[in-house]
Amino acid sequence: MKNLTLFDLDHTLLPLDSDYAWGEFTTQIGWTDPVEFKQRNDDFFAQYKKGELKIANYVRFATQAIKAQGAAKSQAAHAQFMATVIQPAIQKTTTDLIAKHRAAGDQLIIVTATNEFVTRPIATLLGIDELIAVQLETDSTAGGTGWITGEIKGIASAHEGKVTRVEAWLAAHNLSWNHVHSTFYTDSINDIALLEKVNKPIATNPDPRLRAVAQERGWQVLDLFA
Repeated sequence: MKNLTLFDLDHTLLPLDSDYAWGEFTTQIGWTDPVEFKQRNDDFFAQYKKGELKIANYVRFATQAIKAQGAAKSQAAHAQFMATVIQPAIQKTTTDLIAKHRAAGDQLIIVTATNEFVTRPIATLLGIDELIAVQLETDSTAGGTGWITGEIKGIASAHEGKVTRVEAWLAAHNLSWNHVHSTFYTDSINDIALLEKVNKPIATNPDPRLRAVAQERGWQVLDLFA
């Protein structure tokens, strides 16, 4: 039986929220209004922590800057973001955890509600090839930009959508839940559907609500970050 190890990203493998941090970074480089953007970003983040975030609305907001700036400028800015924000934040506890599962021969997948533009380079940096993230629609019309539109493509990997997207990945590899022993690391109560689906749920750096659920159900609790 194949061992399938799934990782949430933000506040699980990273001690920060990459989507929120990217938004702050776009303000620092002058792409967004510092007052208006921060207020809206904070409001969306509060909704996320309460489990009330409407993902489509947030993605439209979060991708406005890169939609306006275009592909080349956005990719260059993201490389700077990786060097100055993400790389310094990665901790040895994270890389050791990933290395342990890789050495055991597990199939590793990051499953995140953050969009693929922000997270693909992070997954690459962590050495995890398989990424299930929010996919972004691109303008493929004749004479179109070929760049993102701000809309979500397909099913968002958020809430129950994480289960749906993992099941699609399994099916694409001629697998099902019955063919794998699955482990899922996450910090968030928003991921309860996938936690309840896997063989081994691990509440990792959990938010207060998830910590309470994990303790009640006897799930493992792992605190990676001091």
